[in-house]
Amino acid sequence: MTHEIRAIFDRIAPVYDQLNDWLSLGQHRIWKEMAIKWSNPQPGETFLDLCCGSGDITLGLARRVGATGHVYGVDFSANLLAMAQERSQRKYPYQSTITWVEADVLDLPFDSNQFAGATMGYGLRNVKDIPHSLQELYRVLKPNAKAAILDFHRPENAQLRSFQQWYLDNVVVPIATQLGVKEEYAYISPSLDRFPMGKEQVELAYEVGFASATHYPIANGMMGVLVVSK
Repeated sequence: MTHEIRAIFDRIAPVYDQLNDWLSLGQHRIWKEMAIKWSNPQPGETFLDLCCGSGDITLGLARRVGATGHVYGVDFSANLLAMAQERSQRKYPYQSTITWVEADVLDLPFDSNQFAGATMGYGLRNVKDIPHSLQELYRVLKPNAKAAILDFHRPENAQLRSFQQWYLDNVVVPIATQLGVKEEYAYISPSLDRFPMGKEQVELAYEVGFASATHYPIANGMMGVLVVSK
């Protein structure tokens, strides 16, 4: 399954940002900013951005930790990491403060208690073992560190859930089809059906040891941010 998902993200890399704009009605950058804010980066700190994709959140974190801090952007798609690196060279002057790492979030190549905070944008839904992924995140965070995990969410409201499904079927998949990546985006709906709801995410976070966990529904419950503290 991991190899299949890695292959999907390698294939969609060229149209990833364009599709994210359509997927989110142009709002994903606002939601990513919310996740950054909740993770509370401070100047000089070392931060981690998991499933960094094309680097939006990584760059946002880098701007906040500044020239004296450091951010590690981690993804298992080599194509997306190459895109992220290219974008960062155009948009961010302090290249030495960002390290791009090709790695699996289920087996992070970092020491325990290494990071002052972390983010994950649209990644938790795609890992094959969510509790283990949260355990790895817990391991690499310093005591009292915060992390914010942004992802799609099935709304509890039946009408909003119907709208979300209609939008995925009638807007997202046709656009993906036009861009030649229909199969790659058709998986979003089944992945959402498997994904734990907000309160279940909170329970999983407590089970792996986090001291506090809160799930914030955003975009009428069609997105959510899980905020945890070690």
